[in-house]
Amino acid sequence: MDKTRSAPARVVSLAKSGEHGFSKQAFERIKVVQGIGVEGDAHAGEKVQHLSRVKANPDQPNLRQVHLIHAELFEELREKGFAVGPADLGENIVTAGIALLELPRGAVLRIGPDVALELTGLRNPCAQIEAFQKGLLAAVLDRRPDGELVRKAGVMSVVLSGGEIAVGDSIEVLLPPGPHQPLAPV
Repeated sequence: MDKTRSAPARVVSLAKSGEHGFSKQAFERIKVVQGIGVEGDAHAGEKVQHLSRVKANPDQPNLRQVHLIHAELFEELREKGFAVGPADLGENIVTAGIALLELPRGAVLRIGPDVALELTGLRNPCAQIEAFQKGLLAAVLDRRPDGELVRKAGVMSVVLSGGEIAVGDSIEVLLPPGPHQPLAPV
């Protein structure tokens, strides 16, 4: 599934915020807690923490504990004239060398020696992206030749095993048994 094999898959950037807002603050290291998410992040918890989802049903499980974006998206957006970088889009982890959007639901990312994150679905880009920079919402959406909508704003995951993650840590992708189910918005 890795499209780029010139360099090993790795963590490029890390971020968190204790406040519900759009962008986050960059850190060299973060701690993730099994079944909870990023320690000190507003979206950490066993139950849903995303404000609009809490209003709909506060008892649903939190399938959005850790948000990951591929660094290649920032390059694509820069080429389209946007000034967007790590931590700007509210992600916790920026990866390089992994085609995140092509991974199936249930794929596990082993990060560093201890951490395992299970992919639960796609981030559904919202109006906050458009408020951040005009035209950005359309830039993180695309259409396949068959007309199907492509959401490029990252993937969501839950923490299977916790520990510390540092910028530069290696990432190993473990695919679930087939047949594979594509990622859908969560």
